[in-house]
Amino acid sequence: MSIMRTAPTHRTPRSPAPAGHTLAAAGRSAGVAAKPAPDVRERILETASTLFYQRGVRAVGVDLVVQEAAVAKTSLYRYFPTKDDLIVAFLEREDLEFWAHWDGVANQHPDDPVGELDAHMCWIGERLARSNYRGCPQINVAAEFAEQDHPARQVSKRHMQVLRSRLHGIAKRLRAPRPDQLAAQLALLINGAFVSSALLNPEEATDVLLGCLKAVLVGARVSR
Repeated sequence: MSIMRTAPTHRTPRSPAPAGHTLAAAGRSAGVAAKPAPDVRERILETASTLFYQRGVRAVGVDLVVQEAAVAKTSLYRYFPTKDDLIVAFLEREDLEFWAHWDGVANQHPDDPVGELDAHMCWIGERLARSNYRGCPQINVAAEFAEQDHPARQVSKRHMQVLRSRLHGIAKRLRAPRPDQLAAQLALLINGAFVSSALLNPEEATDVLLGCLKAVLVGARVSR
């Protein structure tokens, strides 16, 4: 999710920045003290986000991020004092992008909650069909840490709470008899989709989600 990134990024992170940012390194090798470029933090985070999503956060060390981002380790620690800080920044970045995408879809259906849900199922289905899709970053990272109080799990938990809250708002707009229950069912449908992409053929993902949504709404006695 971090649907939710996401959006994350439930979003697929972009490829890491090319290792061609060598000006600072050249300056150091020549004995010149160079100040970090303004985009150093973003380059570090972009690189870490891609590596974390592709390989998992435990499998990626700080040294690899430094190497791929072509920065000094001191630069990384200037912006992210610990690896946990970098993981949290990755998830918060995914969270912002996920909700920005969600809002963009929702804003197209201000007076049509059913249409909004259909549209959400469509973009989620398209995301599941991507060849490089590896699931929701929020769910993936939470699964890597058993500690309930780990800061990464806290970001993931907040993401899920926001998802449930937004779905509850849609359920109320639908005038569902039991909006709390419908919100929970919709949250399970969405999160279940994010972790079940391997069960679906790319060409069927959207149709399956729309069919499941229809069944949930019928069960909740919501007319389409």
